[in-house]
Amino acid sequence: PMTSSLINIKSLSREELRSQLTGAGLKTYRADQILKWIYSHHASSFEAMTNIAKAERGLLATVFFISSPNIVRTEVSEDGTRKFLFELEDGHTIESVLIPDEDRQTLCISSQVGCQQACRFCLTGSGGFRRNLTSYEIADQVLEVSHLLSQEGARSITNIVFMGMGEPLANLDAVIKAITIITSEDGLGFSPRRVTVSTDGLVPEIEKLGKAGTKVNLAVSLNATTDEVRDRIMPVNRRYPIKELIAACKRFPLEPRRRITFEYVMLNGVNDSLEDARRLAKLLRGVKCKVNLIPF
Repeated sequence: PMTSSLINIKSLSREELRSQLTGAGLKTYRADQILKWIYSHHASSFEAMTNIAKAERGLLATVFFISSPNIVRTEVSEDGTRKFLFELEDGHTIESVLIPDEDRQTLCISSQVGCQQACRFCLTGSGGFRRNLTSYEIADQVLEVSHLLSQEGARSITNIVFMGMGEPLANLDAVIKAITIITSEDGLGFSPRRVTVSTDGLVPEIEKLGKAGTKVNLAVSLNATTDEVRDRIMPVNRRYPIKELIAACKRFPLEPRRRITFEYVMLNGVNDSLEDARRLAKLLRGVKCKVNLIPF
């Protein structure tokens, strides 16, 4: 209720923020300072922004507010993997997963509350779909976990994967805006080479992502070598069958030495035969790619 008439400053792009600041009688260069405080120093209030005059900080607080999700629960696996449950402003919850490895620390982030894709092997889809996340709700997962690791003196996040709850390309506009926050210098400053967007295979949106110029990596959840099996385990295949999907992948623009990752969840007796392995190799011939086999 206290913030209902205020603007969530994280919901604005850099240019939108500059325009709002001009309207409030403030200099546009304040936008860069504010963004740096939020994304580099994790400022949760305007009072913390000490290189901005006190009167201006007071003015900012009458126009804007800074939202933050709450980490309401953390679960730790025996291999060190951590799962974070975030509560959003409207009470919905999402999960992010931090996966440690020898040379990297990967954060899997969500793009939707729930999922509409209904893949048979995925638990998220069984809970139904609630809503898309905003760009700042997506980026905030990275911001909050980064801040937590910094407080702990732990190793920083090295890689980010859009592979949590939801289908990222079904929320493409917000995902592209979130990528901008995550990769820009006045945002979280990650290299696009360290960011991967995973999709079930929404062909038109793969094309749009390629044309958006984000330069992020693409991962495709394939999981079958025939339309008959993929139709059964991934309903999206009825709209965009394997042939169309592979063709879209071949057209996807790749930076030098980059490859598309094909994720293949091996379901016992369903898609894991020697014939499947041979078909998979034949299917992906001519695609610059690598295959990630995932035992279910």
